[in-house]
Amino acid sequence: MEVQQQQNSRSRVVKVNSEQSWNTFISQAKDQSCPVFIHFGASWCVPSLAMNAFFEELAVAYPDILFLSVDVDEAKEVAAKMGVKAMPTFVLMGDDGTVIDKAVGANPEEIRKRVDGFVQSFRSSKIIE
Repeated sequence: MEVQQQQNSRSRVVKVNSEQSWNTFISQAKDQSCPVFIHFGASWCVPSLAMNAFFEELAVAYPDILFLSVDVDEAKEVAAKMGVKAMPTFVLMGDDGTVIDKAVGANPEEIRKRVDGFVQSFRSSKIIE
């Protein structure tokens, strides 16, 4: 049990703190045909902070997706480029870098439903190819 807890303490969510790191992660994801799920939040936004643990749970549940966390105060350019105006905002990008879905607000059930639907269609399209 203790070993599991130590392994789980390592975050599967990658923190983006600049436009440069954003570009690097998005480019790598495209190169590897990996979908990306992004949580745009802010340290001063209580609903956004409340979603951090949930976002981490999703990252563990879906290891074939790159999970990014962007603090809008640290990476203003990225938030502006993605059209983020409220927190929390969640953006799902396909393996080609296109935005597939965008959700605003802290509704874990809705977010999970959208990710589940995307993952099922993504995995079935990979099987067909």
